[in-house]
Amino acid sequence: MTQPIMSSQNIVLTGFMGVGKSTVGRILSERLNRRFVDMDAVLVERFGKPIPAIFAEEGEEAFRIAEARLCQELAQEQNLVISTGGGALVNSASREALERTGTVVCLHAAEQVILERLAAATDRPLLPGEADERRQRVHALLQQRRLAYGAIAYQVDTTALSAEEVADQVLDAALANQEAAGLTRIPVYSPTGDYDLLLGNGLLADAGRLLVNRGLRPGVAAIVTNAMIVQHAETLRDSLAAAGFEPVICLAPEGEQHKTLESVQGLYAQFVDAGLDRQSAVIAVGGGVIGDMAGFAAATYLRGVPFVQVPTSLLAMVDASVGGKTGVDLPQGKNLVGAFKQPVAVLMDMATLSTLPSDEFRAGLAEVVKHGVIGAPRLFMQLEEEGPVNLLQLVADAVRVKVRIVELDPYERNVRAHLNLGHTFGHAIEQVSQYSVRHGEAVAVGMVAAANMAVELGRCDAALAERIYTLLDRLGLPVSVSGYSVEAIHAAMAHDKKRAGKKLRFIIPQALGDVVMIDDPGEAIVRRAIQSVVA
Repeated sequence: MTQPIMSSQNIVLTGFMGVGKSTVGRILSERLNRRFVDMDAVLVERFGKPIPAIFAEEGEEAFRIAEARLCQELAQEQNLVISTGGGALVNSASREALERTGTVVCLHAAEQVILERLAAATDRPLLPGEADERRQRVHALLQQRRLAYGAIAYQVDTTALSAEEVADQVLDAALANQEAAGLTRIPVYSPTGDYDLLLGNGLLADAGRLLVNRGLRPGVAAIVTNAMIVQHAETLRDSLAAAGFEPVICLAPEGEQHKTLESVQGLYAQFVDAGLDRQSAVIAVGGGVIGDMAGFAAATYLRGVPFVQVPTSLLAMVDASVGGKTGVDLPQGKNLVGAFKQPVAVLMDMATLSTLPSDEFRAGLAEVVKHGVIGAPRLFMQLEEEGPVNLLQLVADAVRVKVRIVELDPYERNVRAHLNLGHTFGHAIEQVSQYSVRHGEAVAVGMVAAANMAVELGRCDAALAERIYTLLDRLGLPVSVSGYSVEAIHAAMAHDKKRAGKKLRFIIPQALGDVVMIDDPGEAIVRRAIQSVVA
């Protein structure tokens, strides 16, 4: 895909002190050959004194008034890289003015990292006192500004990234915003072809243009969906038609029990009737079941046709639609037949989540928690406390965990197995329940079992297992199952596709952001872990 040329719109960096705004701003200024404006430096020059002196002698209110005026001035210019003060865009009028001029990106970092970066700072009037007082002040200010920072569409976590890597992500945000206002783009690099995850509100109505931009040829296209969510498919159909496609809606049955070769055969028949050729796209609109079946059909029809994922459930957005795994179930177990089929693009329209039943949304939160345990401690802690500020941030933070892992291991030969935290137990629970237990619900119970196993093996502090249990329970997810025997669940594990030979394979947590794969921990330990979640 050809990279669009950067427009003259401004790039504005905001966020709390110590997150790297000025450093990243200077890098972007050099890369783009643009003027860099550090708002705090401009205000220091205008007042003729350092910021601590401004606060002490003129008062914070005078500083904020001057800061708001400067935002309005800069909103009249173009081709700038701007670094704001940490509180500048708490003012909604200032934020809206700068958003109209280009892309505003909020940088953030873990509280401990912020404190470490500011340890030697003596020019921060809002951070007086010793270490404990500073810690409390940072936490209080972040809580005060949480909603204002969260109102900004583009967020970059600088905790574990170099300044150059942060600059890369900011440029991705600016290019995405250029293509469609509010669009978040997360690139995925794959041996069989790179693709974009596109996140935003109202993307279905703009899908035709976004897909043409990614090289899809207008012509016959199959939209695979189910009758329950056909309204989303119809919105997509109209957008594709406006972009020159000839879209045909192909229906598949809903539910894990229908994720079979027979259902895929029904899709093949509809593809033939629609006249799909080797350049025709198959577009999955729905949850993980639709995505798995449509992807497998796309991988095998005419030996492979272009594939697009349009997930409409939270679970599918944060998990099933990313990474190219497709497949169907056999009576003996889940996903025993499948193929890797990387999509051309994945379109995640947050607006579709408003139509999702609450229990389905809640089931998707299990995969969000899982990603928090695997590689996003900040996301896990947000869910424990006040929650992420908006859905887009929640989905993007969770998705980035999976993207990092699938890029390292696209064919699940090593570290990608970490994404199966809770799944060995969960898949067995799904199977013995004849899929009356939702996938996300089964994964939630499986995570509790995996954490209990980790504690028994001495690999995990009991306090972490308790945190995982408590969070899942608070989110309304099941932490145990009833009506199924330990023996039945253990027997179902024999057909798990993640086993190594005859040995069962488990992913267990050791700490937040640290999981490990273990083989054959012993039948007694496995049975006790199952027993711990059987009511």
